[in-house]
Amino acid sequence: MDWAAPALTSFVADSSSFRHLCCYGAGIAGNVFAFVLFISPLPTFKRIVRNGSTEQFSAMPYIYSLLNCLICMWYGLPFVSYGVVLVATVNSIGAVFQLAYTAVFIAFTDAKQRIKVSALLAAVFVVFGLIVFVSLALLDHTTRQMFVGYLSVASLIFMFASPLSIINLVIRTKSVEYMPFYLSLSMFLMSASFFGYGVLLRDFFIYIPNGIGTILGIIQLVLYAYFRKGSSEEARLPLLVTHT
Repeated sequence: MDWAAPALTSFVADSSSFRHLCCYGAGIAGNVFAFVLFISPLPTFKRIVRNGSTEQFSAMPYIYSLLNCLICMWYGLPFVSYGVVLVATVNSIGAVFQLAYTAVFIAFTDAKQRIKVSALLAAVFVVFGLIVFVSLALLDHTTRQMFVGYLSVASLIFMFASPLSIINLVIRTKSVEYMPFYLSLSMFLMSASFFGYGVLLRDFFIYIPNGIGTILGIIQLVLYAYFRKGSSEEARLPLLVTHT
């Protein structure tokens, strides 16, 4: 009798179970840290509501974030991908937040901006509708995952333009005034969590963009530590804000 075979089978099963547990834990952690990022614009919108005006704030970050969340949510659903439901949950929550922020912006902006932002919001849903239609009507499941996956990667990488611009600003001004610590930390932790989630799932479309986000997060934290002493006292307060 081969006594080694049952032991090997048990070891493989235990390893698979541990890997699944780590994967689930990384995905849950990513959802939690993403939630912190989603609520970070709240001080900005409290100010908008309090003043009854959008002042010089822009709606574009929220419009684009909404499209990004919708695309990534679609990728995480079983219609496109199997076993990545935590990608769908985090992005569905994110889409609700971005839609709410955009609605507040439309309610408090001037007439010209209201028309422009409303048109952009409609365009987001038209584009998302086209993506859903093309992926369901014209593509099989394998091709559909590739199509939506590449769109989600491109969308996420494009979103890293914001951290890159902040990094450039910090280096030029030698100040972390416009790079809140907790926002940078949350971005790093969220990206690192989903990077681990993607690696454990062996999903290229998850770990590549989040790997880039992790690197950018590390750079932001290093810059914060380096330039912190030269910043004003106000810049060191742990505020969660957005830069628009």
